[in-house]
Amino acid sequence: MNISFSIIIDGFEGDMERQARCKVELKPWHFWSKKGQKQQEEEGNHQVDVYWDLRSAKFTGNSPEPCSDYYLALVSDEEVVLLLGDYKKKAYKRTKKRPALVDAIQSLKKETVYAKKSFATRARFTQGRWEHDVVVESSTNGPKDPEMWISIDGIVLIHVKNLQWKFRGNETVVVNKTPIQVLWDVHAWLFCSPGTGCGLFIFKPGSPEIEMDKEGSNRTGVSDDNSSYSTFYSTQPTQTKMVDFFLLLQAWKTD
Repeated sequence: MNISFSIIIDGFEGDMERQARCKVELKPWHFWSKKGQKQQEEEGNHQVDVYWDLRSAKFTGNSPEPCSDYYLALVSDEEVVLLLGDYKKKAYKRTKKRPALVDAIQSLKKETVYAKKSFATRARFTQGRWEHDVVVESSTNGPKDPEMWISIDGIVLIHVKNLQWKFRGNETVVVNKTPIQVLWDVHAWLFCSPGTGCGLFIFKPGSPEIEMDKEGSNRTGVSDDNSSYSTFYSTQPTQTKMVDFFLLLQAWKTD
């Protein structure tokens, strides 16, 4: 009945961690709510302004993320520190603020998908490249042994047979000359009651030698909110730290 988006801002001041939250509900019977502005004041009287315009936003498939004709901007210290969407000129005109000196880089996309057998999402594995279609299909019921297929851009890259013995695993595939590590855990699909657990899939560009437990990797953990889609952006200069990207897919079976 309604669409909402939430913004969580994590920050540090000395040894103290600070967090600010902002939630905006876009009710379908209130057209004006799809365009607005909201002020969020953090500790220390530091203000963050949120601007959005989703009146003409277009969506594809069942994804909760708009694909075009929208903007969402965060303003802090007279700079647009984060700008999403393709209406960039409109966003700068409305905010009347300058672009940030350092562009934000997406480092995490988490999406929750509900389906019977096929779970689909889209992700951009490298900066500046196009998005890829990611589909996980499974057959856990029937006379045959459970199986699972993972495809990217319509090509099956991973086929797991005897899933009851291989419900956890990892493989590395190559997409457009980019190695991508794929990790999965579907124990809940096979051994838990329906609706009590989901299948977890992590897609991480890079060679297998890159460790998964480096500092900051806990951001890929499953959160306890009800959002079906979330992203994490870092504004660290790329000259000092290369930000890793993770796609975390939570697949809930509906049967």
